[in-house]
Amino acid sequence: MRITVVGATGMVGSRVLREALNRGHHVTAVFRSQPPATLPPAVIAARGDAMDANQMKNLFADADAIVGATRPAPGAENTVTATTHALLDAAAATGIRILLVGGSAPLLSPSGGLVLDDPRYVPPAVRDIAAASAAQLDVCRTHAADWVYLSPPALLEPGVRTGGYRRGGATLMVAPDGSSRISAEDLAVAAVDEVERPGGDRHFTVGY
Repeated sequence: MRITVVGATGMVGSRVLREALNRGHHVTAVFRSQPPATLPPAVIAARGDAMDANQMKNLFADADAIVGATRPAPGAENTVTATTHALLDAAAATGIRILLVGGSAPLLSPSGGLVLDDPRYVPPAVRDIAAASAAQLDVCRTHAADWVYLSPPALLEPGVRTGGYRRGGATLMVAPDGSSRISAEDLAVAAVDEVERPGGDRHFTVGY
C-alpha cells in the first residue's frame, strides 16, 4: 500500500511513518521544511505546506491512503481548522481516504460532557490546543471527504511499542487503574491498523 504521511516529523507522524515502513508499505513523508537526516532511505521525502490544498492534492495523487498527523506550534492553534480544511479538500479532490490523528478533547468524558471541559484531563495549560482539536473534528463532520478521526487518550507520550491496545468509540478510554494513556508507538500501530483494515467508525479512540 502507498501511504502518504503529512506531519512526518512530529511525535505521531514519525512513528506512523516507521510503523508503516516496517510493515512493508511504500511511504511518502511530507515535510514543511527539510527532512531529518535520520529519515529511512526507503521513504520518499516531499516538501509541502499542509495549508496549501493544491499542493497537497498533487502529493496525494499516487497514494492509496493518507495520514494527517500535523500539529501546530504553540501559539498557532488557530491554524488547525484551516489546515484541516486544506487536507480534506485535497483528499476529496483525489478521492483518497484520509486518517486524521487529532486530540482527545472531542471525546466524551466518562463523567459526562466532553473531555475538553473536564479539568481532570484538560488543565488550563493545554486548553488552547485541546479546543483546536475539538474544532478540527467539527470541520471533519461537515466535510464531504472520506475521512476518519483518531482521538488518542488523555496522555500520549513517547514510550514502548507493545503492539497492544484497546479500541473504543467516541468515549475516552480509561484503564482499571484510572489512567487514560497510550504510547505514541502504539498509537501508530492503531493508526496503521486502521489504514490497513478500516473499522467502520468515523471517530474512534484507543488506549490501554
